[in-house]
Amino acid sequence: MRDAITGLIGRYDQLGRYFDRSAIDRIDSYYAQSALRLAAVELINGEAATIVREASQRLWLEDPELILPGGNAYTTRRLAACLRDLDYFLRYASYALIADDLQILDERVLNGLDDTYKSLGVPTGPTVRGIALLAEEVVEKLLATGLADPASVNAVVRPPFDHLCRGLAATNVRAR
Repeated sequence: MRDAITGLIGRYDQLGRYFDRSAIDRIDSYYAQSALRLAAVELINGEAATIVREASQRLWLEDPELILPGGNAYTTRRLAACLRDLDYFLRYASYALIADDLQILDERVLNGLDDTYKSLGVPTGPTVRGIALLAEEVVEKLLATGLADPASVNAVVRPPFDHLCRGLAATNVRAR
């Protein structure tokens, strides 16, 4: 797995170039956000079960048909699979968040997931909404710590979740 720094070094090495101002600014930005990234990942690590539970409850309140007969989260087995998947997305988002590298999500999550969900009949619309709610939970909890302003928290926390949402949103967004 790589991070923002190793990816940057790799690109400049392939080009046979020294770091220019843009690269140095990128490294400076990464390190300037490091405390916030660490705080976000520590929060996710310590409160993952709560974050998943609260995001899923918000999802069921917004779309109660999901947990009613015929809904994709109806039956204990399907509900457990949904919660497991939300936890999976949260964990991988935390990896991308600390590394500041969204390619991790392509390699480890998104490549092939859409095909898997299609073959299992899992709708991506509620999944995308669930991922967005995970991001909202993390942002709200991190803002409550007073560590950083809303713009900084959103700029650091949301990109991995947004990337997952975009990656899954291309198909089947209305189905339940």
